[in-house]
Amino acid sequence: MVRSTPFSVLSSTSDSPRQTTSTTSTEEADDSKKIAAPPTKLIQFTKSVPPPPGDHPLEFNYVISYFVRPSGKFDPEDYALFVQPVASFGSVEQFWSTYRHIKRPSDVSEKVDFHMFKEGVKPVWEDTANCKGGKWILRLKKGLSSRIWENLLLAMIGEQFLVGEEICGAVCSVRNQEDIVSLWNRTADSPGVTNRIRDTLRRVLNLPVNAVLEYKRHDDCLKDQSSYRHTNPDLCRR
Repeated sequence: MVRSTPFSVLSSTSDSPRQTTSTTSTEEADDSKKIAAPPTKLIQFTKSVPPPPGDHPLEFNYVISYFVRPSGKFDPEDYALFVQPVASFGSVEQFWSTYRHIKRPSDVSEKVDFHMFKEGVKPVWEDTANCKGGKWILRLKKGLSSRIWENLLLAMIGEQFLVGEEICGAVCSVRNQEDIVSLWNRTADSPGVTNRIRDTLRRVLNLPVNAVLEYKRHDDCLKDQSSYRHTNPDLCRR
């Protein structure tokens, strides 16, 4: 199905992302500016297609989607209404055939959220899979998010975290002054599991020692209506 959308997430090329891993901590970007982007055509792939014979199946099916904040007054509770699904996949081959056509975060100038979540899990705090969980947050200098995002997606589909069904999905938020990558998990009240996810994140993303990871519970997100403010640096609380 072809749909007119305010943001072109599909790329006509398959440029490789930048290979950098340096990080920094900055203030959350100002969301006061309005987004103005010309409408473009976007092919929607929203139904799962079984992997063809010979493909390498994944443990879970995933959906890639994105969100662009509408201009004017916006209620965060309406976030899910503006999430645009792009593709679903269930094999290594299907992932690459999708990913190679999607713009990399570092190549996007609009403020946009990229999502990759397990099929059936919505990229919103109040989803039943997310409401008792939280997320690890990594803030990045502009231009560095593409390689980090790709490595995170590969770690997810490759089951690198070894925490069963605890991982829900990941988000890459492109902002004015920084990009923010976050990994969502189901259970915020299990420090052993949550901190294991943190340690695995540091390893699979090859983060420098001084890189700061912050944790925020989704019930706290619902209270202050913010994803990235009032976080807990490098720890999670009960």
